[in-house]
Amino acid sequence: MKDVFAKLGQDFFSTIVFLALYLATDNVLLATCVAIAGAIAQLVLARIKGQSLDFMTYASVALVVVLGAATLLTQDPRFVLAKPSIGHFAIGAIMLRKGWMLRYMPAIVTETIPDYVTIAGYAWAVLMFALGAGNIAVAMTGDIKLWAFYISVVAIGAKIVAFAIQYVTFRLLVPRRLRAARGTVAP
Repeated sequence: MKDVFAKLGQDFFSTIVFLALYLATDNVLLATCVAIAGAIAQLVLARIKGQSLDFMTYASVALVVVLGAATLLTQDPRFVLAKPSIGHFAIGAIMLRKGWMLRYMPAIVTETIPDYVTIAGYAWAVLMFALGAGNIAVAMTGDIKLWAFYISVVAIGAKIVAFAIQYVTFRLLVPRRLRAARGTVAP
């Protein structure tokens, strides 16, 4: 679990830097410059350490640089605010693949309720697309404080709630299916 949070921290480093610096200084241009420098420094440091970097790392840095540059050139923060939407849309597209979630489930779940896992995988894709669209709507307002609330509370909260619903649902469905398979379904 520690590795998951470390990876998420690396993936969202430039967004976290941007958000923290903007909230501390109320200066979009400064926050954007530091976020771009941070993303590039993170990439250079990983290469110096000899770490292998995947496509998503390079894509994330490229997005930070391109959208950050657009923000700096136009002095319009909406470009950099739209970055999380691209990630949500890309992840949502990947989640449209049938059965993608099966490999992440315990064997008891994949053997007992694979049909529900597939449905849950599609529900996650819909959630990612909805969050991406919501982020664009909020980013278009140009209100960075509203965007910060959306990204840090709404988007993360929606994922936590979705995970909790999925967990409880699977915890209820697995025993029910097992009882039905044994012919001991309670009325």
